[in-house]
Amino acid sequence: MHGYHHEELTSDELARLEDLYGPFTQSVRELADATVRTTVDEDELRKVQAEIEALTARLRSSQIDGTYGVRFSSDGTTRPWGNAIVGLRNPVAPPLTVRPDPAGRAEADFVLGAGYEGPPGLVHGGISAAILDQLLGEAAGAGGKPGMTGSLTIRYRRPTPLDTPLTASAWIDRTEGWKTYCLGTIHHGDELCVEAEGLFIVPKWARSLVSPDERPPRFD
Repeated sequence: MHGYHHEELTSDELARLEDLYGPFTQSVRELADATVRTTVDEDELRKVQAEIEALTARLRSSQIDGTYGVRFSSDGTTRPWGNAIVGLRNPVAPPLTVRPDPAGRAEADFVLGAGYEGPPGLVHGGISAAILDQLLGEAAGAGGKPGMTGSLTIRYRRPTPLDTPLTASAWIDRTEGWKTYCLGTIHHGDELCVEAEGLFIVPKWARSLVSPDERPPRFD
């Protein structure tokens, strides 16, 4: 499957890579936040720009072709490290550390900084939608009903603030054959900011990979 790469790693090697790339990516994430907030003078800004361009050239001297995709091992370990919401190696990602529950739930606590602003001081609505899309999909997968987003409905109940703790929660509502319906929310404390309903569908190319015992009943 395009974008899915089988790559066996020992637990020690996986931990080593997490310790290597996690802090490195966080430093780039901090750089992006500082880029939005900085008030240094023009000369300093140009010097920093030159240093960043030089660092970028060093990193590009050896890189993969295409995108990171999803790396997986035979033991079921997956590494979606390029993912825009949970990617360990993606500085665009907040990132979310998701707590999955086999009952078909998923939760994450996070803070969104200046790089995710929409209205002044508030989270961009598209960022909230992307986070809930990810969480709903994580809930479906945690409950043994993985799929790709077929539709996503977002309702914005009140503004979502930046630079403050937020909690996203998602859970399976019901399943119908290859379709799984999930619900989710983003809260600021006790305040409901955003809620979502998503439909997740097992794509045709993946259905042959599902065990016969796990396949949904036929409706025809």
